[in-house]
Amino acid sequence: MDGYTILLCTVPLDLTSTSGFITALIKNPQILSETFNNYFSNIVEESVIKIIKQENNDLSKHSYRQYLVNAFQQPFSPIKLKLVTGKEIDEINKSLKWKTSYGYDDVPSWIVKLSMPFISSPLIYICNKMLPTGTFPTRLKFSQVYPIFKKGNKIEMSDYRPVSLLTSFSKIFEKVIYNRLIQHTKENNIIVMDQYGFKNNNSN
Repeated sequence: MDGYTILLCTVPLDLTSTSGFITALIKNPQILSETFNNYFSNIVEESVIKIIKQENNDLSKHSYRQYLVNAFQQPFSPIKLKLVTGKEIDEINKSLKWKTSYGYDDVPSWIVKLSMPFISSPLIYICNKMLPTGTFPTRLKFSQVYPIFKKGNKIEMSDYRPVSLLTSFSKIFEKVIYNRLIQHTKENNIIVMDQYGFKNNNSN
């Protein structure tokens, strides 16, 4: 699938009282992981196909594409991909939480935070190579996905939700891109004033 590659990890699940089929899966962690992986991956693919079909069939004024065409008839100025500085990396580092959880690289955020004085220079260099080329580091696209039981029947995969754990380094690179995207939307008034969700200091 496109986008982030899923590295589904096996976690201890309390399914000791389930059917023989599920019990057999538990005894084989590889099969259990692949089963969950296929299930979560198919959900995404089915959702994408459904959205594409809906877009192709919906040519009315309610189409979001048509709304964007009508709302923004003038082209925007090119996005400004200003160079990353040590100050920006320091601010991003301060925004990282002191967590012990980690992605597939086994490096928790607290280690990254403490190591920043020694690794900020290569991070700045890589970020400034990433922006003009438009290439996000491939290894930072990987995430560990854990199936977390929500409620209901523990032998039903639909009653589990996937939780992705990204590497702390990927969060730094994403924040660099986010800073430039959000600045671009502000400078060009792309986000309407009535939009409150997912905007800093704009709770209603």
